[in-house]
Amino acid sequence: MCGIVGVLGNHEAAPLLVEALKRLEYRGYDSAGIATVNKGVLDRRRAVGKLVNLSDLLVHEPLAGRSGIGHTRWATHGAPSVGNAHPHRAGAVAVVHNGIIENYRELRASLAETGIEFKTETDTETIALMTQKFLLEGATPVEAANKTLDLLDGAFALAFLFDGEEDLLIAARKGSPLAIGHGDGEMFVGSDAIALAPMTDQITYLEEGDRAVLTRNSLEIRDAQGELANRKVSTIRIDVSQVDKAGHKHYMSKEIAEQPTVIAEAIRHYLPVGEDQVILPGEGIDFSKIERLTMVACGTAFYACLTAKYWFEQIARLPVEVDIASEFRYREPPIPGKTAALFVSQSGETADTLAALRYCEGKAEKILSVVNVPESSIARESDLALPIHAGVEIGVASTKAFTCQLSVLLMLALKAASDRGEIVADDLQAHIDALRGLPNVLAAGLEQNADLERVAKKLSEARDVLFLGRGLMYPLALEGALKLKEISYIHAEAYASGELKHGPIALIDKQMPVVVFAPCDSVFDKSISNMQEVMARAGKVMLISDSEGLATAGEEVWDSVRMPRIHPNLAPILYALPAQMLAYHTAVAKGTDVDQPRNLAKSVTVE
Repeated sequence: MCGIVGVLGNHEAAPLLVEALKRLEYRGYDSAGIATVNKGVLDRRRAVGKLVNLSDLLVHEPLAGRSGIGHTRWATHGAPSVGNAHPHRAGAVAVVHNGIIENYRELRASLAETGIEFKTETDTETIALMTQKFLLEGATPVEAANKTLDLLDGAFALAFLFDGEEDLLIAARKGSPLAIGHGDGEMFVGSDAIALAPMTDQITYLEEGDRAVLTRNSLEIRDAQGELANRKVSTIRIDVSQVDKAGHKHYMSKEIAEQPTVIAEAIRHYLPVGEDQVILPGEGIDFSKIERLTMVACGTAFYACLTAKYWFEQIARLPVEVDIASEFRYREPPIPGKTAALFVSQSGETADTLAALRYCEGKAEKILSVVNVPESSIARESDLALPIHAGVEIGVASTKAFTCQLSVLLMLALKAASDRGEIVADDLQAHIDALRGLPNVLAAGLEQNADLERVAKKLSEARDVLFLGRGLMYPLALEGALKLKEISYIHAEAYASGELKHGPIALIDKQMPVVVFAPCDSVFDKSISNMQEVMARAGKVMLISDSEGLATAGEEVWDSVRMPRIHPNLAPILYALPAQMLAYHTAVAKGTDVDQPRNLAKSVTVE
């Protein structure tokens, strides 16, 4: 959630820190700050709001120095304010922190007993004060940091900077991601490799419990047991252009438009040219040995799992349980024998999903993950990690990552069906042919942008919106409602269409827009019946369907958008586009912050 950057450089650190923090804006934040050491003197600058406010402050109150740390804060303890913003400083030490220190109250009490006073409402201040206490008792910076780390319970990624130490950074990771960047006589720290991409492509990922001592020419990492750890250096290829808007007004708009391209890449990865079956990386998985699949995720990734449940059960005849990670991890469900556990996360660092994965270790027959970051914690701790090849996604509201997740999950379901002997060759080939043609269909779907913008202007005047869908369209309705809530701040709910008469129909009146996702499929007639029930009560139906569906529905609907015809099992991927574009244009019409909606973070790395 929060963004961390550290620099031991050969050039002025402040501009590098601010630029790196800009690349972490997508994670969500409400304040920002940096600290540097210049000629042995530690100093800092902090500001509330967007990074431009910090940049303005640095124009009037510049910070010199080639060593520094930076932070974008998403408030947990204490409201957004300059006082609560990071870096936190106590005497000779400054600290930036992502995570939550669960025992900070006990630590504050012990510090208060010694007469130490607090100036903020944050848990992070406790870390700085405790480190300063050990420094005053005669500990070296490394000793003081380690003694403090020994006392901390909870999740954290931390970077320490010390007065008088221009060639020293200390970093630690427990439950929150942190990476080390290697330069030529320079070293860097970042909570995300994307932040370090302009400075280096040589990255070392800290493992759970690692502590690192950095100088410009050395790196010492010790594991959770205090033993020297040899962590590999990976070459990360992040195209800097991927974090530009490429002429679009918002990152979200750009990422919606990229979907035909990135999905084509994902399909090529799992369905190479000339192959007539799904190819998985490494040793793969034999689904003929699996009797049950448990799928776990959060947010949009959870809706991808709900969609995949239909595929695995209908195509592969494999029983599936889908659960929200934050509930699964505390419910501690039994994991029967011959169960595979599948975890879906864009970042691969989602705290609740990672905790759920660790619960399944030693219980599940096989642990699989579908991630966008192959070097992430969830990927590294899985028996089989399946990258979705979406590329960098900056917009907080997931778009291309969602459709790439769906594409990979569908291909995995086809692999399961083939392994289990539940699909005949002709049906498998029909699915493969449809997948290979999917990028072209998606490109045609994007051509409905103008119609969706027109409808969105109507939706922007609503206070409440209802989304309906049946079968594979039900999870898509949930995703459509979430997207609208996330970026336009309009209250939206989604229901399976068949549930309309079981309560939600009471909400219908002439003020209530009802968005219906209904391709002309096996349950389309049922969807038409539900639409008639809405229109009979003066509800305003906005129908998204194909040509046949729109012709059958007639002209009584409030508005409609035509999508191309597509294989029924691929419809959720196609219909995700109008769900995204509808939310996007509604948010633009309302003037909200599309890419960084209030209160949200891209990567949720704390509970």
